[in-house]
Amino acid sequence: MAKVTIDASLCTGCGLCASVCPEVFEVGDDNLAYVKNESGSCDLNDVASQCPVEAIKVE
Repeated sequence: MAKVTIDASLCTGCGLCASVCPEVFEVGDDNLAYVKNESGSCDLNDVASQCPVEAIKVE
């Protein structure tokens, strides 16, 4: 299983990840993205490649 993380120092809270893959990502009250579940039907590498600030890392 892939491990996905978000670098909070890079995240701008644009919400793209949460809109593309809401079963894995969410935007918190602080307007930053968080991983809420590490598995979902989306391609995590694809979501990471769409992040405009490259804050999402998949290992």
